[in-house]
Amino acid sequence: MPIQRRTFVAAVGSTAAAGLAGCSALQSGSDGSGNGNENKTENGDGEGGPGISGETLTLTTTTSTYDTGLLDELNAPFQDRYGVTVDAVAQGTGAALETARNGDSDVVMVHARSLEDEFMENGYGVNRRDIMFNDFVVVGSSDDPAGIGGSEEATSAFQAIADAEAQFVSRGDNSGTHTKELAIWEEAGLDPETFGEWYMAAGQGMGEVLTQASQQGAYTLADRGTFLSMRSDINLEILVQGPIEGGPELLSNPYGIIAVNPAVHDNVNYDLAMAYIGYITSPEAQQIIENYTVEDEQLFYPQALSEDPNFQQYVPEGWSASSGDDS
Repeated sequence: MPIQRRTFVAAVGSTAAAGLAGCSALQSGSDGSGNGNENKTENGDGEGGPGISGETLTLTTTTSTYDTGLLDELNAPFQDRYGVTVDAVAQGTGAALETARNGDSDVVMVHARSLEDEFMENGYGVNRRDIMFNDFVVVGSSDDPAGIGGSEEATSAFQAIADAEAQFVSRGDNSGTHTKELAIWEEAGLDPETFGEWYMAAGQGMGEVLTQASQQGAYTLADRGTFLSMRSDINLEILVQGPIEGGPELLSNPYGIIAVNPAVHDNVNYDLAMAYIGYITSPEAQQIIENYTVEDEQLFYPQALSEDPNFQQYVPEGWSASSGDDS
């Protein structure tokens, strides 16, 4: 489905109820009976309560959700409502998934579907959901030494950068952005391992890479949200647009959230992780995503609720019911 600007759908009825199921479970009795009276706070509003208030949810997440400030806006209502703390650890997608794979986080919010699928297929994650999307853009200085400005294809832009041996700063950190960058080079028939000194692997987060590219007049691949949030502080401009502005679908950038499997790591706070997933995919949180802007620019677009739900969000790409049925 092509990515495009769209108006948030404020889902109601069963969709909204399903999205908030995890949160409702936390407000119910700790024995699962659904009797929430014993968990009410002194003011009787049913928020927080024994076994809930004071707990900490460890969230490993990509740097773009953290650097843009979106996480602060999303987490505050959840923390206030349940009297819990969300400990957000910003890493590249690969590192965030590795932390979760080791049982050191409860839930992951990332943006590299191939890595997410591998994480789930190996049994480390459960209950994946789509959250939101934006897109990737190719940015560089206004001088544009490789002449890629206005290119309609990311692959041709990357080919021109390589042909000109123009400076390019790569994340180089197995993040979602780095994974996408490598996919574009591969699509263009090029291998970064063969590149010369013009290609620099920073091993840093998106903010640091944008700063470095700006200082060196280099090109880089960035998620639109982080670029827009930093645009006034760097000397870079968008040269190749992603699909939000009519660019190639190859530059699409969907985000997902996954609970760490408690059958693999029994130390994880699975109940709180599922409550958080329920909240993040609820109409309330999706509206926060829709409304979040920096300098009047929308950074992310909600995707959890739709008039036309994408049920494939729950399973690895390419999965079908018959794929595991030999009968």
